[in-house]
Amino acid sequence: MSEQPTGDWIRSLFPFAVMCFGMFMALLDIQIVASSLQHIGGGLSAAQDEISWVQTAYLIAEIIVIPLSGWLTRVFSTRWLFTVSAAGFTATSMLCAFAWNIDSMILFRALQGFLGASMIPTVFTSSFHYFQGPRQVYSAAVIGTIASVAPALGPVIGGWITDTLNWHWLFYINVAPGLAITLLIPFLVDIDKPDLRLLKDADYPGIALLAVFLGTLEYVLEEGTRWNWFDDTTIKTCAYISGASGLLFVARSLTFERPVVDLRALTYRNFSVGCFLSFVTGIGIFATIYLTPLFLSYVRGFSPSQTGLAVFSTGVASLVSVPAYIILARKIDTRWLMMLGMATFGLSMWSYSFITHDWGADQLLIPQILRGLPQVFAVAPSVHLGLGSLPPERLKYASGLFNMMRNLGGAVGIAICGAILNARTNFHFVEIASHLTSANGPMQRLLDCIAQRYGALPGSVAEGHAAALKELWKLAYREASTLAYADAFRAIMLAFVIATLLVPLLRNVTPKPAPPDAH
Repeated sequence: MSEQPTGDWIRSLFPFAVMCFGMFMALLDIQIVASSLQHIGGGLSAAQDEISWVQTAYLIAEIIVIPLSGWLTRVFSTRWLFTVSAAGFTATSMLCAFAWNIDSMILFRALQGFLGASMIPTVFTSSFHYFQGPRQVYSAAVIGTIASVAPALGPVIGGWITDTLNWHWLFYINVAPGLAITLLIPFLVDIDKPDLRLLKDADYPGIALLAVFLGTLEYVLEEGTRWNWFDDTTIKTCAYISGASGLLFVARSLTFERPVVDLRALTYRNFSVGCFLSFVTGIGIFATIYLTPLFLSYVRGFSPSQTGLAVFSTGVASLVSVPAYIILARKIDTRWLMMLGMATFGLSMWSYSFITHDWGADQLLIPQILRGLPQVFAVAPSVHLGLGSLPPERLKYASGLFNMMRNLGGAVGIAICGAILNARTNFHFVEIASHLTSANGPMQRLLDCIAQRYGALPGSVAEGHAAALKELWKLAYREASTLAYADAFRAIMLAFVIATLLVPLLRNVTPKPAPPDAH
């Protein structure tokens, strides 16, 4: 196959780069805020159970819009959908910085996720327009890098901003680049034309069902662990609503002539397997970014900036692996590169499972390098093999579904890891406590030593003994928590073992040029 003319693809670089930066901002904003939720909550005088909604509101809005982006692109065109999305993301970032209480912050974060979400899938589909033939390897590598590096850099940048400036700057930093993207896109991007006639015959019941299904599902996944899952009436009700609306949405999409999400694309083997692998990759990327800062914050007591520096090696390793992937992808079947990426990611999770309570940046270095290096090998081939296998006319409607699977994988992974941490911490604590009896000589000597230390201060001996028991409880809980983190990493490892075994089901695809009005 002849390659894309050099002049054409060079002219494609700048508009594609501007769009990629918008995608980077949208992905970064998830984790840059997550690392500083406590500071935001303190600044807004929010209760503990309200703080998480700063993140949950964003994720619910984002996951609803992402699968609709293909249809929105056909209605408004890539140029204007991306422009409006960038402008809305920028404006709502300013509103978040100006939030005066927790309610206003939750509202503005939901609007930010709703308006900014379309930038992510639009870049995926646009890459097939801007880069054809063998050069699709490059665009897939860039997209894969952004999808893995942006979440990894979030805690680093968020921690530094929060400790150096204040939490308001987590949102202010979006304004200048957001304005630049908003102004540049109308002049640079000209991929397709809007078709407002599609609004007339749109599947509005399908859109409503999709919104209810994904919105309630995301709520259940995000809030389930905190409210003990189905013991909570609201969680149980939302789960029933999500299940019913999900079934109705599938039935509607398979019977309606022009559905907003092309579920029929799942009949293509590469696309369906690619969606599952994207789901697992989402588990790995987002769940480990959730677990590692949580461990460093609650077990080690690290500050946001210390946490950011400790996880920085993951982002560096991801960037270093990009040139290697591009070179190898031109010479080696990308399916085997993907197997290598999935297997190495699973290996990194196994290395995490040896975690102890005193792990810091030094001990995390090798596991995080093992996690960072394979990310582009896991993400880029799934874009190339999954989306690249579809006919151009299906690509727009299916790309939203593909991207949604990665985000949904992240939500499911975080929910499962949260449940594992709760259940296994209790399990390990009981196991540890069962050995803390009077027959345990080392424990008794530790208690006596602590009791004497506290007993030497003004107060009774009984108070010294109570203080010693409290310290022992803290030690037991710390060790139980650490063992629970190890269990969570092993669960992620198992998902990647399954994913690695499924990669051979993918068929190799020959990159083909997109028609003028298709992504």
